[in-house]
Amino acid sequence: MHVHFGPLPGCIGRIAELHGRFYAEQAGFDVEFEAMVATQLSAFCVRFDPNRDGLWLAMEGDEVLGSVAIDGTGAAEKGAHLRWFIVAERLRGSGAGRRLLAAALAFCDQRRYPQVDLWTFDQLQAARHLYEQHGFVLTSTQRGRQWGTEVNEQRFLRCAG
Repeated sequence: MHVHFGPLPGCIGRIAELHGRFYAEQAGFDVEFEAMVATQLSAFCVRFDPNRDGLWLAMEGDEVLGSVAIDGTGAAEKGAHLRWFIVAERLRGSGAGRRLLAAALAFCDQRRYPQVDLWTFDQLQAARHLYEQHGFVLTSTQRGRQWGTEVNEQRFLRCAG
């Protein structure tokens, strides 16, 4: 596995597929969630600025098996937003997620973003463990439907050191 920086042709569809399949199995999310990932990720890739934003892809050959993104829009003032963190089942437990997350946070540190936030939900314990290992702290929990299914949404925050 190697890590590629920046969007590649086919990555939007593959990242959306990884999210769609995983979240359908884990939380019962439907196609509405996958469509939202594809729509928002497409907009992000179109406006992608490598000086401000980051997208890291876990690759085996030319196959995308994982991703994480940093949306740096307004990050110098209010902080960056971590999004689309996912690893294919066959890479789970291999350290691929840890490598992706470390690359994204190093990018934020290099740019001196004051903080990084992310939204997730309470059923993703392995991801939460990784977030906490990398300095994220749970700041709020609320019941919500932002992903099409009602879950306990969680906001995590990592402040610059």
